[in-house]
Amino acid sequence: MNDVLRDYLWRFVLVFFDDILIYSSSWAEHLQHINIVLSALRAHHLHLKRSKCSFGAPSVAYLGHVITEGGVAMDVDKVAVVAAWPLPRSAWGLRGFLGLAGYYRKFIRDFGIIVAPLTRLLRRDAFVWDDNATTAFEALKRALTMGPVLQMPDFDTTFVVDCDASGTGFGAVLHQGAGPLAYFSRPFAARHLKLAAYERELIGLVQAVRHWRPYLWGRPFLVRTDHYSLKFLLDQRLSTVP
Repeated sequence: MNDVLRDYLWRFVLVFFDDILIYSSSWAEHLQHINIVLSALRAHHLHLKRSKCSFGAPSVAYLGHVITEGGVAMDVDKVAVVAAWPLPRSAWGLRGFLGLAGYYRKFIRDFGIIVAPLTRLLRRDAFVWDDNATTAFEALKRALTMGPVLQMPDFDTTFVVDCDASGTGFGAVLHQGAGPLAYFSRPFAARHLKLAAYERELIGLVQAVRHWRPYLWGRPFLVRTDHYSLKFLLDQRLSTVP
């Protein structure tokens, strides 16, 4: 499918195996795009099953997401499965829960910090369920059911990265105004916990920028942090004693 539709990918077509998503900014443009895609499939003797197709839809479920003009939301059916997940009784059950919940981590503020007590249980012979694990388990469920609608990126508008570090981890938000585009968070590695606050903030910021590099690299973007000293990072001079 990628070979057949290569000339149109990321212009008005997305492909995942045999799933084809055609997107347009107007109805007239959409009709043209549909005609182009159907003509390409016909030329390669490929067929579509009508019962599995939807045309001219204002919203579409795609790869576990619901895409509309207003943005991208989580699929309510997938979220319902997570919300109904019973308390894990083994590392295998916990890994299944975190795998499904982790698919939506970009929708959840401070996801990495919330799940830290659970991910620790996945270490070898470390699965001992306690009150901290129960609290994290229920907090993650609540966060998933309250996840926001993420906005679509506009590559002609400046991206903004808000980053904030705590004593145990950091969280970052990518946005271009009022609505978020994505969330990113992680707990700090043990070797970073004794660093100064501004150093932890910088580590979180670097990881966030690397994570969102498809949006940020190659274009100016704005960083916002509550550590004013980072503003002068490039002006610092290191002196060494010979």
